Amino acid sequence: MVVPVLSVAGLKTSFRNRGQWTSVVHGIDFTVGKRETVALVGESGSGKSVTAMSVMQLLDPKLTRIEGSIRLEGEELLGLTDQRMNAVRGKRIGMIFQEPMTSLNPVMPIGEQIAEAILAHKAISHAEARAEAIRQLDRVRIPDAAARYAEHAHQFSGGMRQRVMIAMALACGPKLLIADEPTTALDVTIQAQIIELIKSLQDEEDMSVLFITHDMGVVAEIADRTVVMRHGRLVEEGATVEIFAHPRQPYTKALLSAVPKLGSMAGEPRPRRFAIADPETGVLGEPAASLDTVDHEGPPVLEVNNLVTRFAIKSGLLGRVKGRVHAVENVSLSLKRGETLSIVGESGCGKSTTGLSILQLISPLSGSVRLDGEEVTGLSEEAMRARRKRMQMIFQDPFASLNPRMTVGAAIAEPMLLHAMARPAEVPDRVAALLERVGLSPAMANRYPHQLSGGQRQRICIARALAVEPSVIVADESVSALDVSIKAQVVNLLLELQESLRLSYLFISHDMAVVERVSHRVAVMYLGEIVEIGSRADIFSNPQHPYTRKLLAAVPVADPAQRNRRRAVGNEDVRSPVRPADYVPPPREYRQVSSGHLVMA
Repeated sequence: MVVPVLSVAGLKTSFRNRGQWTSVVHGIDFTVGKRETVALVGESGSGKSVTAMSVMQLLDPKLTRIEGSIRLEGEELLGLTDQRMNAVRGKRIGMIFQEPMTSLNPVMPIGEQIAEAILAHKAISHAEARAEAIRQLDRVRIPDAAARYAEHAHQFSGGMRQRVMIAMALACGPKLLIADEPTTALDVTIQAQIIELIKSLQDEEDMSVLFITHDMGVVAEIADRTVVMRHGRLVEEGATVEIFAHPRQPYTKALLSAVPKLGSMAGEPRPRRFAIADPETGVLGEPAASLDTVDHEGPPVLEVNNLVTRFAIKSGLLGRVKGRVHAVENVSLSLKRGETLSIVGESGCGKSTTGLSILQLISPLSGSVRLDGEEVTGLSEEAMRARRKRMQMIFQDPFASLNPRMTVGAAIAEPMLLHAMARPAEVPDRVAALLERVGLSPAMANRYPHQLSGGQRQRICIARALAVEPSVIVADESVSALDVSIKAQVVNLLLELQESLRLSYLFISHDMAVVERVSHRVAVMYLGEIVEIGSRADIFSNPQHPYTRKLLAAVPVADPAQRNRRRAVGNEDVRSPVRPADYVPPPREYRQVSSGHLVMA
């Protein structure tokens, strides 16, 4: 009989809170075979990461109780002493965490951190460990590894930091790699690079992988088998091809129905809501037919011309300008009433800065922003505050944008009172109506942000933005951090609100599959400039700029039949927008491909 690399049987994990034991993982069983990739999937709170931490025994033993069996190549891990378990971690099991910046030591060179892991398990000299650390950095495709050995974590991009974590995890040649949401926080192109890297290293090392994620597109790309978890229980397990083709359980059907699939909007004239399956019954909902919300004949509600935003980089005692970040460079766009224009690109391309500059939350260097025909650049802070009620913003992290000491009802009421949109006596009814409009109970008005889930907090932020009856909403990565099913629900809510209120959205995102679902038009940004703009059909079916093609090629395809494909996604990071102080951008010309479809020449 072939012994699995990892065998988990009857795993129960409980946490102690105020003297009481609360079970969070309820007796799950699964195995990971030799050279096999098993995806452990489910939404936040399903117990995926707790399962991984239980396998690694990284949970506080004073507050945690782990029962059942965890076998690594037939050896029982539960009950091992700390010393023996330390010999297992790193050498026989490697682990990559979701957020590398919190996993890396900020004051220690990254090369030294990898060398430290090697020295912990191998009886070699420091010079040999240094040479091996550089070799590992080379293997994970970090350019000029020897020179970057002495650099610190803050000097690396998010994607390069994740590569460092992979190098550290694989430094001692483990038989099993546990990857806990290693691509969730990354741009689509960097995510594709990390997936390709793990695939290639797995082939080289004959390694098994336990890949933890809530992204079903990534699951289809990388997993041989899939284990679905919900509320700490195993819901369904099987070959990934079978799970995607013939899901048996309602919850699995609900997860798959919420996955945005690139290309699914081909031939659709306008945005379309998701048809989400009920997680209890598996019955697929029927979304209402999409309406044409765009006022094609009327003037633009928002016009942006030649917008430029730069940030000075100063040095020395006198604060001399030594360079500038060219965050937004000569950006022009317009937005009709009832239209969604999406701005897409990788982190650092200037998407969010464009949105903040349009709202005058960051002062642009030059350019024009007209709202309903009125120029808003250069207005005083007081005058701009009055105009801003017609332009609202939904931020990526709802928890950070809500006051933790204020009830959600007070947070929604605050802009109404600030702009005198309602008398104090009317506010409770208005708040209740807004909560119902975004699909929440009016009773939630008395709760605080920490008492709500991520999806509920994002709905609160949407309700707060609607409180002042805006005509334009800038949605800055407003669904990027949400689980797949919650993401689909929030997208459906935004589209329903657009139809009922004729809202215009500037939708900022790096998720191309979601952008295809919600957009009328799309603008692609790279290094602060729009390199291509056109209708959704133009951008997705006839991309002209190499960068647009690269973004589309990097999107995970939710089809396990294409799991073994290798994509030419490159190895480079996004180039820096920092320029010398005297840098003058070259004049740009655009070529018209078709009506409304422009590409930088």
